[in-house]
Amino acid sequence: MTLSPELQQKCVNTIRTLAIDGVEKANSGHPGMPMGAAPMAFTLWNRHLRYDPRNPRWANRDRFILSAGHGSMLIYSLLHLAGFDVTLDDLKNFRQLHSKTPGHPEFGETPGVECTTGPLGAGLSNAVGFALSARMLAARVNKPASNGFVPIDHYVYGICSDGDLMEGVTAEACSIAGHLGLGNLIFFYDDNHISIEGQTEITFTEDRMKRYEAYGWHVQTVHDGNDLEALHRALEAAKAETRKPSMIAVRTVIGFGSPSKAGTRHAHGEPLGKDETIKTKAALGWPTDSSFLIPDDVAAVWKARGEELISAADQWKADFALWAKEHPVEAELWGKLESRAVPADLAEQLAEAVKGITAAESTRKISQAVIQKAGELVPSMVGGSADLEPSTFTAIKNGGDVDVGKFGGRVLHFGVREHGMGSVVNGLAYDGFFIPYSATFLLFSDYMRPPIRLASLSHLRSIFVFTHDSIFLGEDGPTHQPIEQLASLRAIPNLEVWRPADPLETAAMWASALEREHGPSLFSLSRQKLAPLVRTNPVTVKQVQRGAYTVVEPQLAAGEKPKLVVISTGSELANTQASLQFLPEDLRAKTRIVSMPCVERFMKWPKPERDALIPQDVKTAAIEAAGGLDWYRIVGRDGLVHGIEKYGASAPEKALAEAYGFTPQHIAGQIKAWLGIA
Repeated sequence: MTLSPELQQKCVNTIRTLAIDGVEKANSGHPGMPMGAAPMAFTLWNRHLRYDPRNPRWANRDRFILSAGHGSMLIYSLLHLAGFDVTLDDLKNFRQLHSKTPGHPEFGETPGVECTTGPLGAGLSNAVGFALSARMLAARVNKPASNGFVPIDHYVYGICSDGDLMEGVTAEACSIAGHLGLGNLIFFYDDNHISIEGQTEITFTEDRMKRYEAYGWHVQTVHDGNDLEALHRALEAAKAETRKPSMIAVRTVIGFGSPSKAGTRHAHGEPLGKDETIKTKAALGWPTDSSFLIPDDVAAVWKARGEELISAADQWKADFALWAKEHPVEAELWGKLESRAVPADLAEQLAEAVKGITAAESTRKISQAVIQKAGELVPSMVGGSADLEPSTFTAIKNGGDVDVGKFGGRVLHFGVREHGMGSVVNGLAYDGFFIPYSATFLLFSDYMRPPIRLASLSHLRSIFVFTHDSIFLGEDGPTHQPIEQLASLRAIPNLEVWRPADPLETAAMWASALEREHGPSLFSLSRQKLAPLVRTNPVTVKQVQRGAYTVVEPQLAAGEKPKLVVISTGSELANTQASLQFLPEDLRAKTRIVSMPCVERFMKWPKPERDALIPQDVKTAAIEAAGGLDWYRIVGRDGLVHGIEKYGASAPEKALAEAYGFTPQHIAGQIKAWLGIA
């Protein structure tokens, strides 16, 4: 459909004024970015982006990611105009409780929003994961049908801001994208020269495009952000460059059209105000008494574009049916990847794979064995580490490396880029065909908190593997020894933190994470070898998956409660069990030891079940070599938390256990002192 310049401008101004009106009605938001970026957004959505408003998750849609999430009225306006399930009333409810149009885009809240953005840098970094996912999926299934059709050939588009390029995470992720040559990744850079504090030149003066060129990106500059044809030509050139991701710098004016606020920081994060709104609409040639106006001819443009794209999506579905018939092996794999299915007996199979490990072993090494079996059973499972695989033991053996031009593998290499790694993993999870995992040392979870939190907020199937999880990693010392990390990670809503103590618990951990459909999982694994557990009663892997169970159960009469409950996790559990021999016999005989590999799962039990395992009127202690504030919610105000409230030290593991009080004798001594036993 060929549009006159006048009608194109009308379409652009419709986007601008919808954003103005949405922010004005909410009396909150960021109007300037949508006003300046409307021309690039319209050009992309009207002439390039493939979508199906009936099915926002259509597999071969082009992805659009608004990394500059503060300009969220831009994407909400586009989604409404394009026919997605975002109504005009939704636009009018911008930033209101339970609306489909929250202040920053949130995955799962708004049809057509690909990922949660707002924390600057997150969207662009996630986009690298989306583009990588497409390349990896294509490498597995793109065997041409007899008519030449292949299932996956989409692009990942987006718009980023100055703030996105300032954030360090984009340097990490975009370096990965450049190295891998992700030519299916194309971003507009909204170069409006304005940040909250004023002109960007007060802090941001390097040549950004030379930096991206150095990363291995194809770079272009459009000097006039209102030149629709120049924007179109830049997109065509970007798509023609198949071996490099593309960054298109577009010189825009923030708050374009506003007589008093255009090109100033005042257009960034505050409504224009009633008078300025009227003046802006007049400057744009828009009816000044209108609100949320969509002219009929503009609506017709979007309707025609939608019909064209719906027809293309229907053709894809017909071609896909032919492809699936001609390539049943690839079609079967497609089904497994699309569903991210796991076997119904996954936990039992993983437990069986490691039941032969009976000697002392580290949980990172046990995890390595579980990964190999899980890799056989779950084709969507992929992952890698931040240059630490020889220490984290997280490679899928014979899985093949993912590298330049080689996307059929399962082993990812992120380099020393923890924040970027977490964001790329989240991008893979958002895209919906893989269950991705990352790996590094637990101390470096501090570098990864933003993507861990966003994975939790967005209910992603990301898995974050951390090893070297306590002071007992030894001689590397306090710079590498985590203390406060476990408590802070357990404070993140919707994140399941696992700290296993033996092969059975490690199998349960991996099975639980791979099965979990609505949130991420985090693993805390030991560097040092752990002594085998001796359980009083046999325990199934399904019981362990509930998050807590009894390791040592005393002989109790009917209705009798234990005198003492001691909870422990991971590397401290075996020594906690061994500490029983140093307690008085009468106390030892009535002590219950509970393993709690996943606190979050235990806390979801019905209260009567929790109270049955850990009675509220029974003295309770928690033993864990970490900061222990979070344990008081379980042991109570008068309970004992034996943890670590100071930094570690550089020393061998056994010396640290003595110095910090985690030998069996020391643990027993702490319990006796707490109970007032001589």
